[in-house]
Amino acid sequence: MNKNLAIVIVVVLIISGSGAATSSFTDQKILEKKDTLSFSSVQLLEENDYTNVGLSEATSYLTTPGGYALPVVTRVYTFPFLTKITDVVVSYLEIQEKTISKPLKLAPQPIADNTEGSNLVSHQSTSFKIYPEESYSYHIAAGRDGDNLVTYLAVHLYPVQYLPSGNTLRYAQNAKISIMYTLPDAKPTTSSDQYELVIIAPEAFSEALQPLVTHKISKGMTTKLVTRDDICDSVFFTAEGRDCAEEMKYFIKNSFDQWGTKYVLLVGGRNGGIMQEEWWIPVRYSLLNDDGEGSYLTDLYFADLYDSNGNFSSWDSNNNNIFAEWTHTKKDILDMYPEVYVGRLPCTSTSQVKTMVDKIITYETTTYGTEWFKEFVGVAGDTYPAPNDPYYEGELATNASFQQLQGLGFDASMLWTSNGRFTGPDSVIAEINKGCGFVHFSGHGNPASWSTHPPKNESAWINGLKVKHMSQLVNGKKQPIVIVGGCHNAQFNTSLMNIIKGVLEDGLGYFEWKTSLGEFWYSEWIPRCWAWAMASQTKGGAIAVIANTGLGYGEPGQDTLTERGRHLEWLFFKAYHDGKENLGETHGTDLIYYMNEHPPMDDLVDCKIVQEWALLGDPSLLMGGYPS
Repeated sequence: MNKNLAIVIVVVLIISGSGAATSSFTDQKILEKKDTLSFSSVQLLEENDYTNVGLSEATSYLTTPGGYALPVVTRVYTFPFLTKITDVVVSYLEIQEKTISKPLKLAPQPIADNTEGSNLVSHQSTSFKIYPEESYSYHIAAGRDGDNLVTYLAVHLYPVQYLPSGNTLRYAQNAKISIMYTLPDAKPTTSSDQYELVIIAPEAFSEALQPLVTHKISKGMTTKLVTRDDICDSVFFTAEGRDCAEEMKYFIKNSFDQWGTKYVLLVGGRNGGIMQEEWWIPVRYSLLNDDGEGSYLTDLYFADLYDSNGNFSSWDSNNNNIFAEWTHTKKDILDMYPEVYVGRLPCTSTSQVKTMVDKIITYETTTYGTEWFKEFVGVAGDTYPAPNDPYYEGELATNASFQQLQGLGFDASMLWTSNGRFTGPDSVIAEINKGCGFVHFSGHGNPASWSTHPPKNESAWINGLKVKHMSQLVNGKKQPIVIVGGCHNAQFNTSLMNIIKGVLEDGLGYFEWKTSLGEFWYSEWIPRCWAWAMASQTKGGAIAVIANTGLGYGEPGQDTLTERGRHLEWLFFKAYHDGKENLGETHGTDLIYYMNEHPPMDDLVDCKIVQEWALLGDPSLLMGGYPS
């Protein structure tokens, strides 16, 4: 009888436990957020043998290979971190159809921003009954919004669809959005023992960094200097991770969770190594393969700590120890939205550390209220020349950047190939030496140089600065924040050791020009890459540079400002216009703006554009300096 009673008790416990779990789920309140949108009439422009479609509310255009260039309207919503988005429904009202006389324009392919130039890759349209096949999509991510950790929901509406067989457009005048969601049980908490800025460096650089720690604390920013040995030896948190880079990322996650860290400054670059690179502090290479290169440096890895479900963002979703993998057969699913703002000073010596510490302290204590800070310099030309293309993409991008600053009291000096003010290195050097708050280069690059084209002339190049010109930047304290569109300008793994590696691997063929070998001409052997050479100048240069660590990409023609690299470039200035004051937060918001519009897991090139956009500078830097 006791045995039977025990069985009954067990059954009751199982039933009651199952009921409790079910009740907890079903009783969770599902909330609804509604939104409505209205669209203006579509704008049709016949050009050559195709039709362009415009929409004044468009925030970007579809770029799917084999698809058509149709407008996208994106709406972004933020919810408390760990909110569960259970459903998103978009319904369109007042749908109309219109037959067009010429086929719709195909979506162009991205073009690499290298100094060798790249032609537009032609492609044929895929067979569609209707395009796009779905009238909306959405993506969810976790990231930082000011001082809050949030769940981002970006809803992408396609109010115009194309029926190729009848050459017909189908478009809506209104849309209704319904978002179903459940709120998290409680807000995540952090320890009250906070360090807003954490500096990670090797022990060899720690003494040279102490004046920076003292300066930051004097400005009210709680700061902690942590050495690489501190991380490895579990001085603050238990060390965990599969390699040095993951170990450092776990440390950053713990400092975010327990110290409330917002900014992380990594101090340390290449430290020798020939066949195997050695580093003062760890780096992570993305293994995304765009068929142009199979890997490139990405410090965004250290900034993206959580996915939207609250899990550690490992960047290795298939657990094969290959990070940020994206090939023809395999793809890691990444979140990529930053929870902390990361910048790097890729110093290779104590003297470089001292130079950068002095520059940062001087900038933050002397810049406030100066006239020179309110000067913007744009350097650009016709990035993708074509005989029938009236758009000068780099000039459009630098102008878009200045438009974000114009209402903030800035003046502009545009060095463009079209206005004759950009004629070579001397014109750029002279303008920067006057002093300016921001410089935006938009064109083509490699680790050692930057250049662009004059109008409608693909075979001609106008050279901007090269690494050898950086010593001529003698602007003293008047140092700008520099944004650079182009390939490899921030490839901070360059080293003289790469010459030895190249010879060992390829013999004298390493020095051959434009062959399957010939990698000497990629300029990966220079001691300091273009961006770091500019930032680490002792008599001037830049206070910080944001540029690509790998092949950058752009979109030719009229859509250049809403797609690819040109879009990301000017969004930095939108973030500044929107009130971001610290450099790292502005850089991170730039990335978030771009990913909200261009889901990084939907397009390999968009994913790469975000991963390679590196900040070589202090992320906690107060742009414009502190009041005295």
